[in-house]
Amino acid sequence: MFPALETHLKQTIPDPYEDFMYRHLQYYGYFKAQRGSLPNSATHQHVRKNNPQYLLNGSLGEKDDLIPDTLQKEKLLWPTSLSSAVHRQIEAINRDSHMLSLPHLRSRQLLYDELDEVNPRLREPQELFSILSTKRPLQAPRWPIECEVIKENIHHIEWAPPQPEYFYQPKGNEKVPEIVGEKKGTVVYQLDSVPTEGSYFTSSRVGGKRGIIKELAVTLQGPEDNTLLFESRFESGNLQKAVRVDTYEYELTLRTDLYTDKHTQWFYFRVQNTRKDATYRFTIVNLLKPKSLYTIGMKPLLYSQLDANTRNIGWRREGNEIKYYKNNMDDGQQPFYCLTWTIQFPYDQDTCFFAHFYPYTYTDLQCYLLSVANNPIQSQFCKLQTLCRSLAGNTVYLLTITNPSQTPQEAAAKKAVVLSARVHPGESNGSWVMKGFLDFILSNSPDAQLLRDIFVFKVLPMLNPDGVIVGNYRCSLAGRDLNRHYKTILKESFPCIWYTRNMIKRLLEEREVLLYCDFHGHSRKNNIFLYGCNNNNRKYWLHERVFPLMLSKNAPDKFTQCLAELKELLRQEIHKKFHELGQDVDLEGSWSDISLSDIESSTNGSDSSLSDGLPVHLANIADELTQKKKMFKKKKKKSLQTRKQRNEQYQKKTLMQKLKLTEDTSCHWEQENIKTEGDIDTALDST
Repeated sequence: MFPALETHLKQTIPDPYEDFMYRHLQYYGYFKAQRGSLPNSATHQHVRKNNPQYLLNGSLGEKDDLIPDTLQKEKLLWPTSLSSAVHRQIEAINRDSHMLSLPHLRSRQLLYDELDEVNPRLREPQELFSILSTKRPLQAPRWPIECEVIKENIHHIEWAPPQPEYFYQPKGNEKVPEIVGEKKGTVVYQLDSVPTEGSYFTSSRVGGKRGIIKELAVTLQGPEDNTLLFESRFESGNLQKAVRVDTYEYELTLRTDLYTDKHTQWFYFRVQNTRKDATYRFTIVNLLKPKSLYTIGMKPLLYSQLDANTRNIGWRREGNEIKYYKNNMDDGQQPFYCLTWTIQFPYDQDTCFFAHFYPYTYTDLQCYLLSVANNPIQSQFCKLQTLCRSLAGNTVYLLTITNPSQTPQEAAAKKAVVLSARVHPGESNGSWVMKGFLDFILSNSPDAQLLRDIFVFKVLPMLNPDGVIVGNYRCSLAGRDLNRHYKTILKESFPCIWYTRNMIKRLLEEREVLLYCDFHGHSRKNNIFLYGCNNNNRKYWLHERVFPLMLSKNAPDKFTQCLAELKELLRQEIHKKFHELGQDVDLEGSWSDISLSDIESSTNGSDSSLSDGLPVHLANIADELTQKKKMFKKKKKKSLQTRKQRNEQYQKKTLMQKLKLTEDTSCHWEQENIKTEGDIDTALDST
């Protein structure tokens, strides 16, 4: 189309397309070599660094989407040694850039935004990473550029205690330490800066912050110095500050979820320079939940590196004098709570870790998925793909698990089951349950084979990899609880859940989704339990409770038997509830005025049940995008131009009214027929 430009480029510089593709692949991590002609993306990071719009257009922090001038983008992309004639031809191309919107010039490689406008950024080459392989290393976790990350690889062995780990039995005389703070103590560990409320995620890179990682632990004065050395700047780690208040006593402050001022419950940190014969006391001083399983005896987790190396013993629950109580340093604003416990380390000079739950990191998941991809049997019925990239650019993995079908009809008849975990990063027990499910469904068990024959399983083992990597408790790097934003329109700010919802929508177009189960943990409930949907249609009140009942029995009871049993159980609960209130209720009548949420267990176990709403820097963007989408939809509406079209529209409307009238008549006849049966189903079906 531009022969002069093409000839000049061939004579003066290397192929610009080749240079562009090298740069494109280098950004996504698939080209590691150094090319002097490639522009350094770090040189123009300032364009995005303080621009809130970046969260919609360039969530990875090294893209050129925010460079406002198209010609400026071309100058960054193309070498600067072009002649003035070449620049004039480039300008001519820019003037004709509207041609990209023509149907015959559209490309599947270009990204388009919500309003179908061209976004001059090539689509990520998904095929390069959609299937895991041992031919290349795992993608290293990407951290926000503010985060310091130590270079050590933290690895823990998997180990199941041979006997149940019993709860601590409170004696009633547990010590409640007075919080003295750093005024009377000595700070032995403190992160220099942590992004808090008011700041927001800008960009990320492998390894986090550039430059030399500072040594935050104190310097020991000699072999007799028994000060503990703390560290948490590793994957999933969380510790903001440690203050030594006595020889063997430390006050600990947890880091809030990044870009927030709350959600302190998850902890995971390392201590070194231990002494075997001493009794240490640790007190976490800034927990936010008023209630916890620690109040009834749950113990913190301990991991000894020497035990793991010499005796193959991994994580175990340890601790004495465990107490969960309100902080006495109330500043009149948000109340804090403390967790205190004592511990005796098993060895001198050991490296030990403490954690809230058994850690399960993003790297742990990648290693597990890599083993599946390299298993010649499992890889035949388990396809590993990429659902999307997270805000920081980490891969959100999607597994499709089903046995190959003999015919297209057999494949189409399969119903779907969707499973996900770790939307809340601090609930690592959800990942262990997910791992147990995957171990089973990928096994050669006859039950697993039967399930793979009947169903298609869509599995999202880690919905919030960014939060897991940085050691958050509930939030993503958007500073919000993803479990409260499934209706978001900000795809680039909440990609993990936006693409999950979109995947399920597409799946529903193909087949029925029989079950969607999201694995969580809970801070104050024991054992295993389920929270279900609350359907507005009272007809399905009991249907939603069939699966939990079947799970509780651990046997495939028949559907109708479960319904009958659930009716009786629910009737008993209603009678009990109204008896406690001193009221009588006639269950032969309508149940429409009875709220099941008042009868069954509470679901308010989260301190973020009420959404915080969007961050300030995204609120206006969401409003603008909503308005643009509305205007775009209005533009798409076409008025009826001909009498034929108007007649067809009228005929369709008349036909729909007749069909609705027929259905209403049929439904009325069925209800009259049911009324003669006089059983308990009368009340249910008539509501």
